Amino acid sequence: MGFYDDQVLPRIVDLALGRPMEEVRARVAAGLSGEVLEIGFGSGRNLPHLPAGVTRLLAVEPAAGGRKLAAPRIAAAPCTVEFVGLDGQELSLADASVDHVLTTWTLCTIPDTGRALREIHRVLRPGGTLHFTEHGRSPRPTVARWQDRLTPAWSRLAGGCQLNRQIDDLIEKSGLTLESARTYPMNGTAQIGFAYEGIASKPD
Repeated sequence: MGFYDDQVLPRIVDLALGRPMEEVRARVAAGLSGEVLEIGFGSGRNLPHLPAGVTRLLAVEPAAGGRKLAAPRIAAAPCTVEFVGLDGQELSLADASVDHVLTTWTLCTIPDTGRALREIHRVLRPGGTLHFTEHGRSPRPTVARWQDRLTPAWSRLAGGCQLNRQIDDLIEKSGLTLESARTYPMNGTAQIGFAYEGIASKPD
């Protein structure tokens, strides 16, 4: 990971996905409990929104800059926070070892999203859930075509972020079952901000 992705980009993301997104973070974190794995922990902005029932958060975050920004939020966190890895594609956790997984604007940046989702499926306990909010491919063909055109350049600027991933399909292909899902245009440019938000479960 280069200096830009490791030190500069986490600060940009912390600002861009900061205060305006707090309501979304709170909504997605609702219902979490027990041991939670967060992939793409970033600067720890989800920590204040974790319900009281969360006893431990296991964090995966590759950027040292993000982990540094998170330090004061970890100190004030309502639960224990433990860093457990750098790569969501290869989790150093046992099978069926966590109650829930949380991802917020993360699946767009992981090189092999399918592999990461299979890892999520593996580490979730039966009946456990993935809580997610992501951005991805628009259902509007004209917007989606622009997303395809813009993605190569955008990816270089935004830490590998892909604008055109069909998030709901990718989740279902991993073996998880979508329990609730909503899609909506986010504020800002349509090509960048089409949201996928919901909960997917691992069958008992």
